[in-house]
Amino acid sequence: MTGKEEQIKTNVKILRSELKNLIAFFEQDLDYNKMVYEYWNAKDILGHITFWHESFARNISDLGKGIKPSPLKGKLSEVNRQSVESTKSNSIEHLIKRLKDAHNTIEEFIFLDSINLIPYKSGSRDYSRSEHLEIVSNHIHKHLKDIYKKYGTTKEQNTDFRKEL
Repeated sequence: MTGKEEQIKTNVKILRSELKNLIAFFEQDLDYNKMVYEYWNAKDILGHITFWHESFARNISDLGKGIKPSPLKGKLSEVNRQSVESTKSNSIEHLIKRLKDAHNTIEEFIFLDSINLIPYKSGSRDYSRSEHLEIVSNHIHKHLKDIYKKYGTTKEQNTDFRKEL
């Protein structure tokens, strides 16, 4: 296995761990309407992460199938607002299912050598498979830390799996 493949494998493990923690948090039967940010509650954050994970899955799947990807368009603030608005009516269970489905798609294509650069959003630069995994893991990790802080859970110290690998 090449160094590049090893890095992708490591980054997939990190992402799996972040997703596992995120899903575990949302399987606790808490009040997920508690505000974490000024305009977003915990459920909104799950919708936001799911929306972006589905975008990653669509883009990498399209590349893997030889189809030109159609990355999200618009200013980041607009796309983030759309991420919450478009998922608001979904249940926690449905968002988790969508997140898992998107992740399965990502893992189906992430090791294809034919995929070099993955689009993130129109107007943004494309990222290598390893970079994209790292960005997504860091994004989820940041939101999880904020959620844990707001909910007063002690799990925060266990969220950085980079130390375990």
